Amino acid sequence: MFCFQCEQTAGGAGCTRSGVCGKKPGTALLQDKLVGELVALAAGGNYTRTPELDALVENALFTTLTNVNFDDLTLAAMVEKVSKARKESGVADAWDMEKIWTADEDIRSLKSLLLFGMKGIAAYASHARVLGRSLEEVNDFLYRGLALLASDAGKETLLDVVMEAGKVNLACMELLHHANRTYGTPVPVTVSRTVEKGPFIIVSGHDLHDLAILLRQTEGKGVNIYTHGEMLPAHAYPELKKYAHFKGHFGTAWQNQQKEFAGVPAPVLFTTNCIMPVKDSYADRVFTTGVVQYPGMTHIGDDKDFSPVIAKALELGGYAEDTCFSGINGGETVTTGFGSEAVLSHAGTIVEAVKAGAIRHFFLVGGCDGAKPGRNYYTEFVKNTPADTVVLTLACGKFRFNDLDIGSIGGIPRLLDMGQCNDAYGAIQVALALAEAFHCGVNDLPLTMVLSWYEQKAVAILLTLLYLGVKNMYLGPSLPAFVSPAVLDFLVKEFGVRPISSPEADMAAALAR
Repeated sequence: MFCFQCEQTAGGAGCTRSGVCGKKPGTALLQDKLVGELVALAAGGNYTRTPELDALVENALFTTLTNVNFDDLTLAAMVEKVSKARKESGVADAWDMEKIWTADEDIRSLKSLLLFGMKGIAAYASHARVLGRSLEEVNDFLYRGLALLASDAGKETLLDVVMEAGKVNLACMELLHHANRTYGTPVPVTVSRTVEKGPFIIVSGHDLHDLAILLRQTEGKGVNIYTHGEMLPAHAYPELKKYAHFKGHFGTAWQNQQKEFAGVPAPVLFTTNCIMPVKDSYADRVFTTGVVQYPGMTHIGDDKDFSPVIAKALELGGYAEDTCFSGINGGETVTTGFGSEAVLSHAGTIVEAVKAGAIRHFFLVGGCDGAKPGRNYYTEFVKNTPADTVVLTLACGKFRFNDLDIGSIGGIPRLLDMGQCNDAYGAIQVALALAEAFHCGVNDLPLTMVLSWYEQKAVAILLTLLYLGVKNMYLGPSLPAFVSPAVLDFLVKEFGVRPISSPEADMAAALAR
C-alpha cells in the first residue's frame, strides 16, 4: 500500500505497511481501485450524467477519506458499482493509481493536492445532497478534476486547477451553509457535558440530517441524545435544540474515542467520518450509517430506521446517576453557535471596539484535531492570547481549548465557536465583512489564521483560503507529506504559508504585523 493523505502518515512520508489510521493494506488497495475506477470513468468522457451518477461519484470519493470506511465488503461493492458505470461508458480498464504515486514529485504533489481537495469537496457536496441541495458547478469540477488526474497535464495547468478547486469548494461550502439552515439559523448556546441518568445515545460525525431523524424517532421513548465531536454545533440549530431530550455533549476530541467509549452504557452512532478502529471494549455498542462502515458493526441503511440503536440504548439503560465528563481543560460546559449571522449581528460593536483599541487582534484558531504529538500547541496558543484579542474557532481542533474560560470584551466572549469545519464559509464571510467595514483587504485586517489539519476536508478549506488570496497563515502540527519542496516553496513565496513553531514565537510575530 501507499497512502500519505492525512497528517499522521507514517514517518511524515507515507504509510506502506499498514495505515496509522488503522487501515489495512487490502483496504487501501480497494480505495485506490475505487478512485482508479472514478478516474477512468471521468477520463473516458462517454458517461451519461444523472443525479444518481453524481451522487455515486460524490459518495465514492467521500468513502476514501481518512476514518470513513474500513469495511472491505462494502468497498468492494462500491468499486463494482463504479466499475459497472465505467464499463457502460465504453472504457475498458480502470486507471492505475500507481501512475500518480510514482510520478515526478511535483506532478505527484499537485495531483495529490487536487485529488485530496476533491475528496473534501465531495464530502461537503454529499452532506448538502442529503438535504436536497446540489450544485452543477461542483459536480462538473469533480468529473473534470478526476479526468485531469489521468492526463499528462504539466505543472502550470495542474496548479491552475488546484487553485480552482479552492473556488469550487467555497461554492460547495456556501451550498452546505444554506442547506444546514433547514434547521434554522444557529444561535449561541451553552452545552452541558453532564450525561443525565437513564438511557442515552451518542451521535458522532457531522450529519445534521441523520441527527434530526434520530431525534424524531426517539421522541417520547425515554432516550436522551448527546453529541460527540463535530456534531457539537448541532445544539445551536433551533429546529434541533427544540427537542427536550437533546441534552448535551459527550467526550473530548474524536481521537480519544477508543478510551472514552470503553464502558459507556450506551450505543454510539457514527454518521460520517471520524470513526477509529473499534475496540472490543465497546464494539457491541457501535452503529454506523451513511458512508461510514466498519467490519462487524451494525449498519443502518438508507431507510434510516434507527430502531436497533434505540433498542440497544434501552437495553443498556445508561448511567444510574447524572455523570459529568469534563473537557480536556476541566470545563463542565462548552459554548457554540457563534455562526456568521451571530457574529455579524455584533459587527458594529466589534468595529467600534477595534477602533477604540479594546480589540487589538483576531485569531482564527481552528481545523482538524488528531492524535499525533504536538497538538497541545493550539491549547497553549489560545491560553496565551492577550486579553484584548478575540479567538474565532471551528472544526474539531477546538476541543483542545473550547472548555477554557478566557473572558469577554464588551460583552462579547473572547472565544467564539463558529461551528463545524464546513462553517469555514461563515468565518470567511465574517472576515470579508470586517474588511469591508474597515475599507481594506482581508490581509490588511488585524487577523491571523492558525490552522491545524488532519484530513482531506482541511485540504479543501486550505485551497479555498489560497484561492481567496489569504496570506501569512500558520499551518501545523506538521506540513503535508504530499507537498513537494517546489510546491511548498511556491506556497511560501506566494502566500506566506508557514509551519507553526512555538506558541510564544508565533504569537509575537502575529501581533507585530
